[in-house]
Amino acid sequence: MAAKVSTFLMFEGRAEEAMRFYVSLFDGAAVTSIRRYGPGEPGKEGSVMHASFTLKAQNFMCIDSYVKHAFTFTPAVSIFVDCDSEAEVDAPFRKLSDGGKVLMPLDACPFSRKFAWVTDRFGVSSQINLPNA
Repeated sequence: MAAKVSTFLMFEGRAEEAMRFYVSLFDGAAVTSIRRYGPGEPGKEGSVMHASFTLKAQNFMCIDSYVKHAFTFTPAVSIFVDCDSEAEVDAPFRKLSDGGKVLMPLDACPFSRKFAWVTDRFGVSSQINLPNA
């Protein structure tokens, strides 16, 4: 198997919920694997030991960390999604904003017909873009 680069997201108990939310946002997105902690393993039984999913052909991985950390996600790194239509920008923007925080409202920009930057309810930052034609 050839080496590849994937985005890795670490949650504390909400990995599956977040992953299923993200794949619901874009056509063709899919959960590709889930491995769960079992009895006697370090993580909470049934939580995500390791999972993989794709968004617009980009690979992502996620876990539920059983170790508590003094950090979480920041907007310094974000998921950047180029969309093909206004509808593909509008719907994810609404869903990502629900329970999250809008960092840049959905609007036209010099580099984009429509662009928004949000931090969702899981703390993950995303930029949703409809490029100029």
